[in-house]
Amino acid sequence: MTLTRDLALDPAVSALLFIDVQNFSCHREGGEFKHLSPQELEQTCGWYFKELETSVVPNMQAVQAACREAGIEVLYTTIESLTLDGRDRSLDYKITGFNVPKGSWDGKVIDAIAPIGDEINLPKGSSSVFISTNIDYILRNLGVKQLVLCGMLTDQCVESAIRDACDLGYLVTQVTDACLTLTPERHDQSIKTIKGYCRQITSAQLIEEIGSKPTA
Repeated sequence: MTLTRDLALDPAVSALLFIDVQNFSCHREGGEFKHLSPQELEQTCGWYFKELETSVVPNMQAVQAACREAGIEVLYTTIESLTLDGRDRSLDYKITGFNVPKGSWDGKVIDAIAPIGDEINLPKGSSSVFISTNIDYILRNLGVKQLVLCGMLTDQCVESAIRDACDLGYLVTQVTDACLTLTPERHDQSIKTIKGYCRQITSAQLIEEIGSKPTA
């Protein structure tokens, strides 16, 4: 048998994970940007929000809808402390200087792709969802072998999740146009850097792929 990452999704053993698509970092009024004036926000993050609002979030919505239709489990993780003061978050997050308090608006998935029903959302206090949540345990209980990743930031928490998922034995598919970071240069470099760890496809390619698979 030839080993390869280039395998089409089997909906019965697949899951979609959205990483940090939350008010804190994906809303113009989010805590990540509270120190910026409207003018500074436009100067430093204008490209980011334009790309997010006009392209990336619509791509996420399309992927989310297609996965739900195909019976693929949809999960979410967001940066959110288990405490109000963030004492449980990682040392790195403490050094970085931000805290998303338990139960806060900043910690919620953005309305555009909000969970429905009993879709699983896992708060995390570190860059990698596999370090600060029990997602590996959950995915194995769900019978997941193929993991589709979308989210923020391409070169930070998304990269961390891809590497850890690969090391834990999952086949990872990154939806390249449903991920984003703060500049096009950083995004493009990350896509090139992480290519050796995962299969990379666009949202349109993913939707076409799972649309051709019969649901169970």
